[in-house]
Amino acid sequence: MEISRKNLRNEVLERIKYVKTCVMARELCLLVRTNRAVLEPKDVQEVCQYISNLCKEEGCTEPSEMCTKAANAVGKADEEKYLDLCAQSCVKCGEAKRPAPKKDAYVA
Repeated sequence: MEISRKNLRNEVLERIKYVKTCVMARELCLLVRTNRAVLEPKDVQEVCQYISNLCKEEGCTEPSEMCTKAANAVGKADEEKYLDLCAQSCVKCGEAKRPAPKKDAYVA
């Protein structure tokens, strides 16, 4: 019984980590991209850098690097490059690992 509890605990902790990093990064990215007209460039830069750190924490280096480059593009007032990098980062993030759905065990 203790082994099952430990396995379930590990599974739950992995899902929590995924929500704390990947899900939050995607939500923040969506918020920034859809509301960029009302945000100051420094706001966008700060959030993009935060998203980059979340991705890096999860081990997703490519999306992390793209977010950092997007933050730098905002600082240089290159909105076209910023939007392109954000779109690429979102695609890479979508390809990233997701926890496997829980399989219900059949009990007779």
